[in-house]
Amino acid sequence: MPTIPTYCLAATILLGSLAAGDIRALAGAGSILPHEPPSRNAPIVRIAGTGHAAQGPATVEAGDLEIGSFWARAMLPGQPTGGGYLTVTSKGSGDRLLSASSPAAGKVEVHRMEMANDIMVMRQVEGGLEIPAGGTVELKPGGLHLMFMSPSEPFREGESVPVTLQFERAGSVEIDLPVRAAGGDHSAH
Repeated sequence: MPTIPTYCLAATILLGSLAAGDIRALAGAGSILPHEPPSRNAPIVRIAGTGHAAQGPATVEAGDLEIGSFWARAMLPGQPTGGGYLTVTSKGSGDRLLSASSPAAGKVEVHRMEMANDIMVMRQVEGGLEIPAGGTVELKPGGLHLMFMSPSEPFREGESVPVTLQFERAGSVEIDLPVRAAGGDHSAH
């Protein structure tokens, strides 16, 4: 199988949960995660697999981490943000997701959705996302997710979104998020 390079990580927003004005306000909130390019000395992990979105993503191993179940949600024309999901499992001493970037968006942030005073709110994760030793962190609809702000064009079903994840210990990990239909996952409804 060929080695498929990928570039940056994406995140998906649950548009059904938020009004368009709320989404624009969130997109303008600014990033607290570092957005500097990864060091040239950092290891880069490339996905080995077919890269065909219809077949689903491969699992990627980087250091003590295993990254899998990654995908991005298809967007509507004019939508100001997009989202992506994945699972990160630490098989060792743990790690921290410091940042994510993508040539498909102006900025990528890690966000958390949670209830506050009976209202669903979205907040950026501060200080990076901790991956506990021996634990699993799931970025999924209705919870933690990658948010792509100012996408260059809407994510379309059947295509993929290149993303680079920068971890504190594992270094730079490049993946392609296959884009699935917007209504394909109803777990957040």
